[in-house]
Amino acid sequence: MGTEGTTELTVLRPEEFDRWWDGLVRAFGGVASAEERELDRSVTEFDRSLAARDGSEIIGSAGAFSFRMTVPGGALVPTAGVTMVSVAATHRRRGVLTSMMRRQLDDVRALGEPLAVLTASEPAIYGRFGYGAATFRTSAEIDTGRVTLSLPPGVEGVRVRYAAPADVLGACEAVYAALVPLRPGMLARQPGWERAGLLDPESERGGASALQCAVAERDGEVTGYVRFRTKMGWGESGHDGTVHLKDLAALDPVTEAALWRFLFGIDLMTTLSVGSRPVDDAWRYLVSDTRRCRPRLRDDGYVRLVDVGAALSARTYQAPVDVVLEVADAFCPWNAGRWRLTGDAKGAFCERTTDAADLALSVRELGAAYLGGVSLLSLAAAGRVRELRPGALTEASVAFGSPVAPWLPHGF
Repeated sequence: MGTEGTTELTVLRPEEFDRWWDGLVRAFGGVASAEERELDRSVTEFDRSLAARDGSEIIGSAGAFSFRMTVPGGALVPTAGVTMVSVAATHRRRGVLTSMMRRQLDDVRALGEPLAVLTASEPAIYGRFGYGAATFRTSAEIDTGRVTLSLPPGVEGVRVRYAAPADVLGACEAVYAALVPLRPGMLARQPGWERAGLLDPESERGGASALQCAVAERDGEVTGYVRFRTKMGWGESGHDGTVHLKDLAALDPVTEAALWRFLFGIDLMTTLSVGSRPVDDAWRYLVSDTRRCRPRLRDDGYVRLVDVGAALSARTYQAPVDVVLEVADAFCPWNAGRWRLTGDAKGAFCERTTDAADLALSVRELGAAYLGGVSLLSLAAAGRVRELRPGALTEASVAFGSPVAPWLPHGF
């Protein structure tokens, strides 16, 4: 138990969930469905959920999920999925958030999880706690009336059929699980999380249809799926509907192209609204006119190295690297100091050293670069990494990269 002023932090008790969750919802605008409440209750890890109290009143919340996240090289690394963070408007600027972040990171370290990841409602908040923007997502509004697709050979051999989302959930989850090791930032599903893909409260449809699903099959096996909604629209020139894409996953390029062709060809629809996709997603190279897709880029996953040595040892490096890092970490001082990282595509080792430093940076920059989607060279150009040995910056920047862009597949 910890205190900050008049605030007391305790582990959440199951019987307090509704009050705790109501405060969270109020902090995020005050609107949520009964379906969301029930799903959140079912996946909440109560022993990892904190309630900040002022007397008998719950005035703050923070939680964590016990995830495993893919890192460069394909390893699944224990990762705290930071979630449910809120402070009541009546108790702002009293150190409540800082006290919860302090307690939480201490707990994560005690559990032996070398990483933490979150999605930030306000990006400016979490940098001071050592989180760096490590994954990005693209969204788009594709004019399917004017944009065409250049399809690879074999698409005609893929069967795409409608299916009730719940009926094919197991097959879809098998596709997702096969993809998890292939892209940094992906999360292995914990029991119960498969239900998130079926969440479909009417209050969030915005006038669109209920959730729909189509699966792709090759030689009788499910090799991909897509979940989406459709919203009809009519103008003076006729139909003007929109397809709202929720999820798309495929085991091979031909299946993926077949699913995009299916989405482009749904009757009476003229726009495909794409919400959250990897920045190197295949659709960008299938379309005839990128400008008419109106792509947009946004930050998404923020990564925090809780144990620098264990985290840097857990991933591989796409080029040989031998570099000494001078790491600053005021919030988690056990990370501060010099670390020698040696590694290549087969593995890595990172340990304390007294050798002269080659690069100087904070744990925030390490978090941003950790999954391979943010270049150390770019961070150095912004003044956030200092090169102390000539050549070390390029060496490390190349080694930290990833051949595929990291991506956080869903929120939590």
